[in-house]
Amino acid sequence: MRLKLVPDVTTIDFMGKAKYAIGLSGIAIILAAISFFTLGLNFGIDFRGGTVIELRFPEIPDLSQIRAIVGGLDLGDVAVQEFGQPNEILIQLEASIVPEGALTPDLIVTNALAEVYPALEVRRVEFVGPKVSGELVQAGAIAITLAVLAVLIYIWLRFEWQFAVGAVAALVHDVVLTIGVFSEVQLEFNLSIIAAVLTIVGYSINDTVVVFDRVRENLRRYKSKPLAEVLNISINETLSRTLMTSGTTLIALLALYFLGGEVIRGFTFGMIWGIIVGTYSSIFIAAVVLLYLGVKRDWSKPDDAAGVQFGTSEAP
Repeated sequence: MRLKLVPDVTTIDFMGKAKYAIGLSGIAIILAAISFFTLGLNFGIDFRGGTVIELRFPEIPDLSQIRAIVGGLDLGDVAVQEFGQPNEILIQLEASIVPEGALTPDLIVTNALAEVYPALEVRRVEFVGPKVSGELVQAGAIAITLAVLAVLIYIWLRFEWQFAVGAVAALVHDVVLTIGVFSEVQLEFNLSIIAAVLTIVGYSINDTVVVFDRVRENLRRYKSKPLAEVLNISINETLSRTLMTSGTTLIALLALYFLGGEVIRGFTFGMIWGIIVGTYSSIFIAAVVLLYLGVKRDWSKPDDAAGVQFGTSEAP
């Protein structure tokens, strides 16, 4: 007997809950915006510039003692925190100009700590200059913007302009909420999070295209049914595929989140959140925007308000 997470036939009235979904998304976006403009993002070393040192001690160290040692080295702003296991410490130093021939900040710190903890193990040292970090911020913003624009063009050419607007609205929704949640929980925002956001864009548009393909098929099949009913039928018909894809992806991501270590924890957290909001937006944002904009139903009659596929004058 096969295990079925979703029945073969479902009749959930998704469009009937559209107002509640839009209200929920609106509140979430407002909270994300307030958090972003008040708390900001906890930029990692990739965007702030500076030095990151990951250390492992043979025993659980005294954090207050380490802070006192590093703070007394006159290296500017210093952050000391646990990283992964209780005996692993992450030290972040602000970017500074090192005179020629002088010891670099990481060597100054490790030498000072080695006098107190001789068995200290240096696991990782990363340095990013302030100029490079500024360029990375700009490059990350451009990458996300270009990805959303590319999706807009792709959907516009494959479907009609109403579908394109719905898909891009869902993508912007996902990106805003993902950046917002990183601001709200103050997780480190670094280059790997940019990679997660771009991956979320690809995942979300894939899910949206699956729903839109079924919507287009059903628009031809049910020409007399109200658009809301056609959207409900289409979403219900793809619901099993959507939940199975999202569920199996989440299983892998949860394993990475709990077992993959601190280095990739921010990336996996962003992906988990993105999968959840991406699945939600494919149903309650992209489809709802399509409902409000309307779409051409009868291709035998001209309709200047509806778009057509690229290079055609009628339905394929």
